[in-house]
Amino acid sequence: MTGSNSTSDPGIRAGRARLAGIVAGLLVVAASLAPQADALRRPLFDLWQRLMPRDFGDTRVAVVMIDDASIDQIGPWPWSRYAIARLVETIHSRGAAVIGLDMLLSEPDPRDPAGFADFYHELPVPAAEEVRALTSMDRVLAQVIGRSPVVLGRAGIAAEEDKAAPPLAVEAQFTAPLPAGVRAWDRALANIQTIDDVAEGHGLLNGDADADGTQRRVPLVATVAGTPNPGFALELARIASRTQAVTPVVRNGRLRAVEMGGRRLAVDPDGAMRMRFGTLPAHAQFSAASVMGDPAPADQFRNRIVLVGLGGAGSADMVSTPLAPQGYGAAVQAMAVDAILAGDSLSRPGWALWAERVGALALLLLFGGFSPQRRPWRMALLAVAAALATIAISAGAFAGGLLLDPVLPLLSGLAAGAVTVLLLYAEGRRHQAALQRALWAEQLAAAHSAGELTAAREMQQAMLPDAATLAALDPRIEIAGLIEPARDTGGDFYDAIRLDADRLCLFVGDVTGKGMSAALFMALSRALTRSVLSRGVSDLAPALETLNAEIMRDNVEDMFVTMAIALLDCRTGDLAYAGVGHEDPWLVRADGTPTPLRSDGGPPFGAAEGMAYGTSVVRLAPGDTVILLSDGVTEAQDGTGRTFGTAGVAETLRNWSNAGPVNDACRRLHAAVRALEGGGEATDDLTVLAFRYRGDGG
Repeated sequence: MTGSNSTSDPGIRAGRARLAGIVAGLLVVAASLAPQADALRRPLFDLWQRLMPRDFGDTRVAVVMIDDASIDQIGPWPWSRYAIARLVETIHSRGAAVIGLDMLLSEPDPRDPAGFADFYHELPVPAAEEVRALTSMDRVLAQVIGRSPVVLGRAGIAAEEDKAAPPLAVEAQFTAPLPAGVRAWDRALANIQTIDDVAEGHGLLNGDADADGTQRRVPLVATVAGTPNPGFALELARIASRTQAVTPVVRNGRLRAVEMGGRRLAVDPDGAMRMRFGTLPAHAQFSAASVMGDPAPADQFRNRIVLVGLGGAGSADMVSTPLAPQGYGAAVQAMAVDAILAGDSLSRPGWALWAERVGALALLLLFGGFSPQRRPWRMALLAVAAALATIAISAGAFAGGLLLDPVLPLLSGLAAGAVTVLLLYAEGRRHQAALQRALWAEQLAAAHSAGELTAAREMQQAMLPDAATLAALDPRIEIAGLIEPARDTGGDFYDAIRLDADRLCLFVGDVTGKGMSAALFMALSRALTRSVLSRGVSDLAPALETLNAEIMRDNVEDMFVTMAIALLDCRTGDLAYAGVGHEDPWLVRADGTPTPLRSDGGPPFGAAEGMAYGTSVVRLAPGDTVILLSDGVTEAQDGTGRTFGTAGVAETLRNWSNAGPVNDACRRLHAAVRALEGGGEATDDLTVLAFRYRGDGG
């Protein structure tokens, strides 16, 4: 033992593991500051949207869609200004408080009489003059809009070269300028002046989606050529509330909220409002075809805010929302109007990120403080409870209109806990291995002094069949075996026995433990295996169950043995095999192709009573070779911890290519394993048993 200042002290090792876990958690917290971290928050916030959608059952907002039925009835979009005028006039006559046209009419009516006359030069001059004298449909629509409470949309765009931005009227009265960081446009695309000049209000229609293409926010304010402008939804709500003032709420130079008509709406610094989505009820959705063509009560839209949007094929304004991959832009604007009137925006205040960081620090200290002395189930329950509490806080905050991210605290805590546990586990395994090596050294010295290992090794070697015995077993197969204990005495063994005139049984076993007790248990296991299999076995699976029962009965020291066992019918080439807690056998076809024979035989013999064991069957062709081996082959390591593995077995057998005697396959596997170890001490016995089927002719 060393002093308490040694780096091998368990307290120091545990402290270092906890420190590494806390550093891992802090790195997650630091990574959360990157803009890409928003992508981790969105799925959970979208889940809250789906679990707790907004209820629009008593909404004042209605949407009239120019849908496929409307296009079939009126004609393809764009409609004549006369048809739009009829629709607006009908909605107004039925009591609408405000009408919003969620569309842009930026070009003159293609059916304008003057344009028609100019296009058809064949018209006689008198007829052309009569056509030009007809009233413009743009003016008809302007007259209807002028006597109706209509809000028209505009679209913010980037500046075009050599084109100055024309001044546009803004009816909303902003009480203060908008700060830097608010979305700014160089100019706006508006409706034609004839229509635009007579509207009661104007609002920006722009609604940018997030990086994943989903729209989660609706802009409430932006600037156009430096002038504050309301968003389309805010302008509709402002006119419906019969108020003029819009007040930006600025803190630390950043926009935090917008006040309008006694309502305070939280916004992001760019002026966009987060809101809870939902589904508009049937009584809030109408087809323009039914509005214009079907009888309806005179107060159908009384005191309602009505948005007219595009929903027909080829003209629809489609957006993706957290609730649906496809929806109408007009419906999103309608939901935004309802949320504004109710003062029900989602807020992510400035302190939210700090609260999340504090939560992250608390969880990483909790999980990073994992101690191997604490009971694992208590730590697991504590972790699950902390995670559920964090998620519940986020869900409750969402229900109250706040966006708190549980992902950051959970990831930081998970990182801290995982790194701490993994390092403690690795250090524990390393320390355990060191203690085991020290124990082996002590046992080896004691055994040498008493002569125990010499006797045990002689016992082990005496039980193995020699080359002459294997060669004389049956002329229809060629057999070779190799075993090399890791120390003076190991727990591996192999054997091959004849069951009747045509059937042979071959097996490789691995007993737990070392020394005389392992040697004695190995002798017992080999003897019981030969005894059980010599009783006229017709099916391998029941024989394995009997063998397990026999080993359990005589297993006074609670040891167990793994085994790869094969039952070969030399007449047919049928091979029944099982891996009982052991490495899978390998089949090398006559053409040199190696393949592992996958097996799920069951747990080791002696591990538990009443176990069922499964077997598999494959037919060998003349020239096929089967390799049975122990984990001393696959689990051999080099100095860096790289294992030989099944990849090493496959490569070695592929290079052997079933050429030459089967003893050569055993030697090649042995040489490849020792080459990987580079002269280092082997940690387990190495055992290989190989046999080639020559066919019934021998």
